[in-house]
Amino acid sequence: MKIFLKSLVTGFVFVMILAGCGSGTKTSTESGDSLDNQSDVRKVKVAYDQASKPMSWIDENGNPTGYDVEVMKKVDELLPGYEFEYVGTSSDDLLIGVEQGKYQVGVKNAFWTQERTEKFIFPKEFIGLSSAGLVLKKGNENIKSLSDFASAGFTLAPIAANNAQYTIIDEYNIANPSNKVKLKAGDEFSVDVVQWVNEGRVDGGVMIEGPFEKQVTAEDGPYHHLKNDVVYNEFAVIKTWPLFNKKEQEFADAYDEAVKQLKVEKKTNEYSVEFYGRDLFEVLDKVNR
Repeated sequence: MKIFLKSLVTGFVFVMILAGCGSGTKTSTESGDSLDNQSDVRKVKVAYDQASKPMSWIDENGNPTGYDVEVMKKVDELLPGYEFEYVGTSSDDLLIGVEQGKYQVGVKNAFWTQERTEKFIFPKEFIGLSSAGLVLKKGNENIKSLSDFASAGFTLAPIAANNAQYTIIDEYNIANPSNKVKLKAGDEFSVDVVQWVNEGRVDGGVMIEGPFEKQVTAEDGPYHHLKNDVVYNEFAVIKTWPLFNKKEQEFADAYDEAVKQLKVEKKTNEYSVEFYGRDLFEVLDKVNR
């Protein structure tokens, strides 16, 4: 009897050990599956211009924000196969970094230019919109369009040929050969438009609404004292794009699907109101570009 009981206990313990081993093996497998799933998530670097409010900047808590950044955060939520890491940098470093593959994508309120298509992938879906306007002296606030500006024979502040704003004026001139804006290519990427207009060196200059508000409208802007002397007259709403590295077509395609959904859900419209103070998508319907 003693031998029988001893054998029974030994057998029971052996079965329990086997069960425990089996359980441990399953847990390990499940853990392995989890790690495999995590390894399927691709980490990508999203560069953003950290001094380009309201499109992208670093808030008072040190976090990236702005229209472009917040839209990309929503894109990230819709792409479970990707994990976005946001890298704040300068405009120049962003362009060089994306081109060389240091960053997989960058956002900087970028306009489309033919030159940029040779260096970057432009996705099918634009990310947002930017207001482009003429900076003029208060006495010339009746000039509302490029056509008005050209008809008046006004001089325009020089724009570097590699600047997207140059492309905007050049496209207008091609479409309106009998009423061209006097377009002069500058040596620098941009000139101090507000200062040039105020000093009378030129009659007007092309500027994006965000920088104008930062320089003139904002109370701490360097030209806030000129808020009653110069005006900003919007003449176009321009599509803006994220720039993808040339090897990131699959990533760009995934972005397209996500942004398409955000536009259907009107999330981009909501962010436009939040960061620009108005729905620029409604204005887009009224212009050709």
